[in-house]
Amino acid sequence: MSWFLIAAAAIAAVVSYNLIQRLRFKLPPGPRPKPIVGNLYDIKPVRFRCYYEWAQSYGPIISVWIGSILNVVVSNAELAKEVLKEHDQKLADRHRNRSTEAFSRNGQDLIWADYGPHYVKVRKVCTLELFTPKRLESLRPIREDEVTAMVESVFNDCNLPENRTKGLQLRKYLGEVAFNNITRLAFGKRFMNAEGVIDEQGLEFKAIVSNGLKLGASLSIAEHIPWLRWMFPADEKAFAKHGARRDLLTRAIMEEHTLARQNSSGAKQHFVDALLTLKDKYDLSEDTIIGLLWDMITAGMDTSAITAEWAMAEMIKSPRVQQKVQEEFDRVVGLDRVLTEQDFSRLPYLQCVVKESFRLHPPTPLMLPHRSNADVKIGGYDIPKGSNVHVNVWAVARDPAVWKNPLEFRPERFLEEDVDMKGHDFRLLPFGAGRRVCPGAQLGINLVTSMMSHLLHHFVWTPPQGIKPEEIDMSENPGLVTYMRTPVHAVATPRLPSDLCKRVPFDM
Repeated sequence: MSWFLIAAAAIAAVVSYNLIQRLRFKLPPGPRPKPIVGNLYDIKPVRFRCYYEWAQSYGPIISVWIGSILNVVVSNAELAKEVLKEHDQKLADRHRNRSTEAFSRNGQDLIWADYGPHYVKVRKVCTLELFTPKRLESLRPIREDEVTAMVESVFNDCNLPENRTKGLQLRKYLGEVAFNNITRLAFGKRFMNAEGVIDEQGLEFKAIVSNGLKLGASLSIAEHIPWLRWMFPADEKAFAKHGARRDLLTRAIMEEHTLARQNSSGAKQHFVDALLTLKDKYDLSEDTIIGLLWDMITAGMDTSAITAEWAMAEMIKSPRVQQKVQEEFDRVVGLDRVLTEQDFSRLPYLQCVVKESFRLHPPTPLMLPHRSNADVKIGGYDIPKGSNVHVNVWAVARDPAVWKNPLEFRPERFLEEDVDMKGHDFRLLPFGAGRRVCPGAQLGINLVTSMMSHLLHHFVWTPPQGIKPEEIDMSENPGLVTYMRTPVHAVATPRLPSDLCKRVPFDM
């Protein structure tokens, strides 16, 4: 009976506190929350679409109670600018649940760190050391090697009789090139051989990534109702085991690089080498080095493949756009050589296609939450300290007030007006903006552009036999990142001579 009374008193206290908050502050409008759970059970699986629908009813800034935590969602460029620029410093902290708390070692990385001296330091490492134009250029041969390996694989498979009608699943090829790219850039290792066979370390790496996603998805409702956590203890042993497994693999790779540097003339440009050589200069702990390496992996591996798949789906749905970008390739690059990243600046329509793909299909359509470290006003409403603020990037990019025919895939809009997508124009925010803008934005753009351009330069893409372009499923899977619900299949017809479809391995 005493436990019942304690629980009842706790519930009454929380309900009273939430009621006082709503009376004390002028909060944004939103769907009516239920006691204890708030709007948790009203939210549809594809959250950014659900919030977009609610914004149509309640306005471009809404309150959503997830358990006892207030989440404010903004859905237009004007409010996004308030959040990410005008009140950026007050909204620069992070909300961490138990899994992100454990995986980031209490925010010792970059993505999950609160704003403060540690964040400023690791941000400086990223902008001044890791993602500089000089380093990205030095790593270009890795990216170009991997896309030529993808082209060779597509060329070999597209000529198989069964694939001439049913087509190829593009996600398979894009996933492989993204996996190899990010592991080589971060760890300096290609875990997969030319036949697609993954070595022992690569299998362990994939298992760690998979297990991390599983642990994150297994968290209970208590993550949204902190005062209930004592009733739903997290599996601390599972978190600890996962962390130890991840760290063991990472340390082994770090040790390999340390020994290699001792036996050679100096460090290479891979991120692991860079961080190890910068350790003393910036006073980086081992937890921070490991955290930064895994930030790059989690932020870069899925997102580039996801955006490239959406872009290719749009190309297959729009033969006009596909033909136009291929005509640009033929004028600028020709049919007798393989394009390189150095060609991108001379391919303005290709760049427009990439921007339009990021606009309609941002890989993280709902920006990671910014937690307020002080009371602040957004759009005339009060945002109390400790609230989470989300920018619905997907909704901002579909706002008819700033985009003409926003649902239409029309790259020409970026020829008519130059729009920055690295955080300076609040209508287009695939990489965020302000203090927490993604430092690897240019690398992400290069990866997506490289994958897309090689597929379109080497092949013509059409729907499988019996499928019309308009029948391609363009719905999204639920999740933090937005995979296509149905992987796109397409028939690839070579455009270039077969000798240009062979990989020339590059060891780096």
